[in-house]
Amino acid sequence: MSLDALKSALPDYAKDLRLNLGSVTSTSLLTQQQLWGTVLVCAIASRSAVVLRELAEEADARLSPEAYTAAKSAAAVMAMTNVFHRTRHLLSDPEYGKLRAGLRTNVLGDPGVERTDVELWSLAVSAVNGCGACLDSHERALRGMGLDRETIQEAFKIASVVQAVAVTLDAEAVLTR
Repeated sequence: MSLDALKSALPDYAKDLRLNLGSVTSTSLLTQQQLWGTVLVCAIASRSAVVLRELAEEADARLSPEAYTAAKSAAAVMAMTNVFHRTRHLLSDPEYGKLRAGLRTNVLGDPGVERTDVELWSLAVSAVNGCGACLDSHERALRGMGLDRETIQEAFKIASVVQAVAVTLDAEAVLTR
């Protein structure tokens, strides 16, 4: 299956998702590396085997080996940090925010690709995982690196479409009669 086959797998009631998946992967303001790294990290964060398999294949064809590995690394680390920081943020006791995290995130310091790209990918995973603290942190970093809001919004637009495709296809796999 390819990107086109993934779009074709969407049921008629999800035509908007089909159109949006085509749009976010073909008319993005992002560089190809930013775009396909974002698609890959969101597919990983979606936890959908079908979506991950198909979009990872597309991303692999468009990313350098270094960028592909860096995107997977960002998704892995953000899976951990999103849970940690979201939990600290949601707890009503602010003292947890003062404690040392003690979690290793070395890959984010030297990801092997542009730091901007990793920040964008981290923001996208944080959107899928719903971590407001991480979203704010990565958005601030990206704005500090000179990215405008329209470019940053591309990342969470991709996140929303990939997540919706994953939810829909996974639901269809269960509900199909």
